[in-house]
Amino acid sequence: MIKKWLCVGLLLACATAGAQSLKQLKHQPPDGAGIVFLLTDGTVLAQGGSESDWWKLTPDITGSYQNGTWSQMASLPSGYVPDAFSSAVLADGRLVIVGGEYNFGNFELTNLAAIYDPAKNTWTPLAAPKNWSYIGDSPALVLPNGMFFIGDKLVKADAALDPKTLKWISGTPPGKSDFNAEEGFTLLPDGTVITADVKNAPNSEIFNPATKTWTSAGSTIVDLHSPSPFGCLPFGPNGQYCYYPPGEIGPAILRPDGTVFFTGSTPQGGTSGNTAIYTPGANGAIGTWAVGPSFPSGDDAGDEFAALLPNGNVLVDGNSGYSYEFNGTTLKRGPATEGGSLMVLPTGEVLVGGSELYESTGTYQQSWAPTITTAPTTVTRGSTYQISGTQFNGLSQAAAFGDEYQTATNYPLVRITNQATGHVFYAKTHDHSTMGVATGSKTVSTNFDVSSATETGASTLVVVANGIPSSPVNVTVQ
Repeated sequence: MIKKWLCVGLLLACATAGAQSLKQLKHQPPDGAGIVFLLTDGTVLAQGGSESDWWKLTPDITGSYQNGTWSQMASLPSGYVPDAFSSAVLADGRLVIVGGEYNFGNFELTNLAAIYDPAKNTWTPLAAPKNWSYIGDSPALVLPNGMFFIGDKLVKADAALDPKTLKWISGTPPGKSDFNAEEGFTLLPDGTVITADVKNAPNSEIFNPATKTWTSAGSTIVDLHSPSPFGCLPFGPNGQYCYYPPGEIGPAILRPDGTVFFTGSTPQGGTSGNTAIYTPGANGAIGTWAVGPSFPSGDDAGDEFAALLPNGNVLVDGNSGYSYEFNGTTLKRGPATEGGSLMVLPTGEVLVGGSELYESTGTYQQSWAPTITTAPTTVTRGSTYQISGTQFNGLSQAAAFGDEYQTATNYPLVRITNQATGHVFYAKTHDHSTMGVATGSKTVSTNFDVSSATETGASTLVVVANGIPSSPVNVTVQ
């Protein structure tokens, strides 16, 4: 569950730390915003505190999200008011949410789902995979080919949604060590998916979409999961859901150096959460594990958010309410936040729970940035264009949670800045050629729609991925 942390008894310390890298939005979300999604037109869609209501944050004319404004959007379909669901922004720009541990505040592991079309501002009900009576808080992500991949929480099955047909392909890939409950999926540069087991900790596994098989990725060395305080519940396809949950685990983030930083909840007998670092092997070979730094005593990242900062560090929320940055070696404590999702904005700032902006020191290496190789020199408002180059999807999904609440941003945005006024306009991107990460020198592309609100005249255009912009190219807007 999303936590709202208060600095009770630590007001001075929190204020001092927060002043260094946190700032409040000028306009706070009208009904709160525990989880937020970056849409491909540069706006942010947030679920309100009532959970059926949704709000959009639009940056101001200078591109500032701190000074942005909120507007209410369409509510979810009748009967579906979920919390702790699976989610993703698809390559066509729509947002899909599936399941929910809770519905109307009740524990249900609901199998309801819906898809949001930003162009029409409508939610449409989405059928569950065949024979999936329960979904709940399942792990999920978008594969490089654009399919939305989700693991069945209660068993070892999975399913993939084709965004074009909205049809599911489901099955039970061989090799899975345990059921998918409480696990998180992380996309690797070669298109495979890695997860650290919870029930069978400290085992890890890799899914290969090409062969549709799971294989062991070895031991995480340290235990990343916490034990479950629950026994069996009269629930699920077999009438009994045991080890509910099998424990908790923290988020995992792929970093620019190719390693994956895994965080943990406090294991049995431990005093704080562990971390581990996975280094993929060459040419698809199974990689190696190393022990990372532990959280300070009493803290962990079980069921918490993490995001990749433009400087390559991983920002992760601790259960204490304090944030941490991992730089590849050390885990440094930062300011306390109000909790909620962590999501990298096109400005490089991290939106925290829809109410705060987190900024870190340092910056990105130029080799991490997208590059534009082919782009139009003149565009007309209301028209669609294609742009191509490299690393349009960034080097990582750049966001993670222990299992559900996926808010990945591995897709390109196009930002146009008028040279005379300095005003900023985002062109909605869609139909990206890939949703893969760290694509290197491979040529990729996306389409972008020039808004009718875009100012005419000499402008610059950049492609932004995970808060990192390309070098600008000149463009004339007509």
